[in-house]
Amino acid sequence: MRDDRLSGDTAPAAVWFAYSPDRKGVHPQTHLAGFSGVLQADAYAGYNALYENGAIYEAACWAHARRKFYDLHEARPSALTTEALRRIAELYVIEAEIRGKPPDERKAVRQQRSRPLLDDLGRWLRTALDQLSRKSDTAAAIRYTLNLWPALLRYCDDGAVEVDNSAAERALRGIAIGRRNYLFAGADSGGERAAAIYSLIGTAKLNGVDPEAWLRHVLTQIADHPVNRVDEFLPWNFLQQPNPA
Repeated sequence: MRDDRLSGDTAPAAVWFAYSPDRKGVHPQTHLAGFSGVLQADAYAGYNALYENGAIYEAACWAHARRKFYDLHEARPSALTTEALRRIAELYVIEAEIRGKPPDERKAVRQQRSRPLLDDLGRWLRTALDQLSRKSDTAAAIRYTLNLWPALLRYCDDGAVEVDNSAAERALRGIAIGRRNYLFAGADSGGERAAAIYSLIGTAKLNGVDPEAWLRHVLTQIADHPVNRVDEFLPWNFLQQPNPA
């Protein structure tokens, strides 16, 4: 998922889906071979090998960390879950204020305002953990957060990084909603084709383009279009046409 509009970037947003027959870590390692930079993702263990050589830096997701406390709070509200959610909410208030600002400005605000809150939150979580049974669900939620702590702080050091990976989660929503209607891809090749279609439709939606209108335009025009200008069919270029429909 690439969408840096929240940090003032004008590059078009895009999403890429890749099919794999199982959840083994070798698949993301293959997909991201040669990549260097920041990868923002959840705590799926299959990503861990990607961070070992230092070419890829992990940025963890505060939405996932928050969800651990939120689920506990929904089931059994407590003073601890209430306080954890309040503290995390403070981080999101700051993010709302700097949404769309340039990376340097976002980093400066986060260093000045978010980092002290995070440092205090870390101390509070460690103190709370010492007072809980290690077998409790609340202790598990705290350990999940503290185990990811350096990666959860990463967004404060890079203004282009988001506080969470909710953009990717939203891009997956269509699959989660529709998968009961199509439980089987038929074969690995069918899964690969499905991933390609998801990528095309998801990218169109991210750029405010009607996927059906865009695909109709592409399929109507592509047979007579020069192959070395196929980029003209990208969804964000479709928006620039005077009468794309």
